[in-house]
Formats: sequence, structure tokens, C-alpha cells
Amino acid sequence: MSIRRAAEVWVASLQLGLTSFGGPLAHLGYFERAYVQQRKWLTGQEYGNLVALCQILPGPASSQVGFLIGLHRAGWAGALAAWLGFTLPSVLLMYAAAALAPRWHGSPAQATLHGLQLVTVVVVAQAVWSMARRLCPDRATSAIALIAASMLLLRGGATMQLAALGVGAAAGAVLCRNARFESTTLSISVRPALAWTALGLYGLLLVGLPILAVSFPPHSLIAWSEIFYRAGALVFGGGHVVLPLLRDAMVPGGWISDEQFLTGYGLAQAVPGPLFALAAYLGAASNATQVPAVGAAVAVVFIFLPGLLIATAAVSLWSVLARSPNAPATLAGINAAVVGLLGAALYNPVWTTAVRDGADAAIAIVALVLLQRWGAAPIAVVLICVVLSLLRTLL
Repeated sequence: MSIRRAAEVWVASLQLGLTSFGGPLAHLGYFERAYVQQRKWLTGQEYGNLVALCQILPGPASSQVGFLIGLHRAGWAGALAAWLGFTLPSVLLMYAAAALAPRWHGSPAQATLHGLQLVTVVVVAQAVWSMARRLCPDRATSAIALIAASMLLLRGGATMQLAALGVGAAAGAVLCRNARFESTTLSISVRPALAWTALGLYGLLLVGLPILAVSFPPHSLIAWSEIFYRAGALVFGGGHVVLPLLRDAMVPGGWISDEQFLTGYGLAQAVPGPLFALAAYLGAASNATQVPAVGAAVAVVFIFLPGLLIATAAVSLWSVLARSPNAPATLAGINAAVVGLLGAALYNPVWTTAVRDGADAAIAIVALVLLQRWGAAPIAVVLICVVLSLLRTLL
């Protein structure tokens, strides 16, 4: 019975992985239609409870929700099938794009890549706007976001990002005491011992990988794993926040160039599935990974692993977290700092790298209006930016 159900989960999640365009919030809409309305694997209330839980956890919310739905339907085999089915199509597409990228030569190819960089400007700007409206509703959270952005703009880097998140958590505990989240019951059962094991492994890898990486060469697989694990463990507020975390860890360290990084990020908007599939592109495109397939596989596993571990733990420990009086306020401060972190990244490196002149700025603004004001599909925005960039080069 469990094998048959796991196979059902695999087929359903693979269909979603092949067709779910539009980013994490859109993915949750696809999930609701596929799992609640069509297959009726769980009720609307149960699905809403899972979404509420994953929205407050670090990691890719849509992938975590799919993982937990697979767990609910077919146990741990179903959880693995749900993650693989949803993730594999985009990972393969991004890996193929990185493998073909060195063969792209000439003005049209460069214009196409530049158009993808402009897509990054548009998507990140839209993410900053929507996240600011949702996560910075008052003066206190707005001030935390501005402080975090200022810290990153004055001095970037992974250490300053951690400091900004810490300042956000401390400020939130003091200034956001009115924050609340709804305490709800969850329909998935995970043994407390397993939950604590998952939480302990999450923390052990977060602390242990940087220590272990010091004993290896600068561009070792251990150092590579640590970069992606840290990014996946600290992504609050949506997949777009992975942009500054990964960029500041990879570009200054010589793993990849700014142009390659932003091109990969633009490509990630054009494929279905989770934005974290960007890791496959980075693993294959990096000059520092000797075997592209191994670099891509390690990057993908380690960027998703912390989110899946913390989701497993949170299912069992949710009631404890919900009763904590300081948890909502601290989380509100962290989320506000995340808005500032992403806002700083929108300026540097996204805008400073992709927008070269007034024509680029005009293309980005037109695409942003279409995306934000008129609700254009992300794939349409990708096509618009690429076509306009090509026309500008040809004319």
C-alpha cells in the first residue's frame, strides 16, 4: 500500500515540477488545486495549517509543503518522492543550461544573457515590494528593514548578513511584542525523538560544516557544501532571499562571476519548479568544481537539506513553538531584516551589474509594471526582457 501511494505521490509531484511556473506563492496555489481540490489527500484546513507552518520556517516553503504532504500521504518514501518529483525537472533544466552556456557566443547570445540579468532586476524588485508590504506593516518593522539594508550596503558579506539577522531578531523581540501567529493543529505525526534528531542535525551541520571546511583547501567539496547548506538554513521569507546569501559567499570567493551568477538567477525564473534549482546551475557553471555533475548534485542536496530537516522537526515541535511568547516577535524582526537584506541586494549586485544605461532601466521598469501592475506571468516577463534586449542589440 505504501509503495503504491509513494508512486502516486511521485506522479503528482512530477506533474507539478513540470508545470509549476511563477515562484513559491504560485506553487502553493498549484499544490492546493492538485492535492486538496483534485486528489483530496488532505482538507483545506489541513493544507492551510501546513502552509502556515512552512511560511515561518527558514527554507523553501513550497518544497517544504510538498515534502510534508508526501509524508502525510505515504510516509517517508512519499516525502522523498514528493521532493524528487517537484525538484528534478528544474534541476535538470538548470544543469543543461549551465552545460550549454559556454557554447553561447556572439552578440545575440550575449544579448539573451543580458536580458536574463534584467529579469533578475524585475523579479527581485517585485519580491522586495510584496515582502515589504506583508512583513513591514508598521514603523518598527520598517525601521528594522532599513537598519538591516544599511548594514549590508555599508559592508556586505556573509558575516554582515548574519549580524543583520541577529539585529533583526533582537529588535523584533523588543519592538514587535504585539506580533502573533495562529496556533493550529497539524495532521502529520512525527515522533518527538525523530524531531529532536532532525533539529540537532540541522544545528550540527550549520555549526560543524564551517569548522570542518577550515581543514580543507579553499575550494573543496566541504567548503562547497557549507556555502549551500548555510544559504538554505538562513533563507527566511522566500526563495529570493537566497540571492544575496549565495552571491556574497560565492562571488568574492572566486567560485563564480557576478555575470554568471545573475544569468543563472534569471534562467531560474524561466523554468518551472523551485527557485533553489539555481544551485544546479551554479554547481555546473562554477570554475572551481572539478566535476560539474558532482558540484551540482552536492549543491542541490545541501541547499534543500536544512529546510527539510527543520520542517521535519517543526511538525512535531510546532505546539511548543506556538506557546512561546517571544517567538512571534522574534520572527517578525527576522522577517523585517530579511526585507532589508533583499532590498540591499536589489541595489548591489543586481542593479549595479545588470543595468548599464537608461535603455536597460527602461526595459526593467516596463517589465516590472507588467509583472506587478498587470499580473503578467513570469515566463512572459522573461520573454519580454530577452526580446527587448535582442532588439536593442540588433537595431
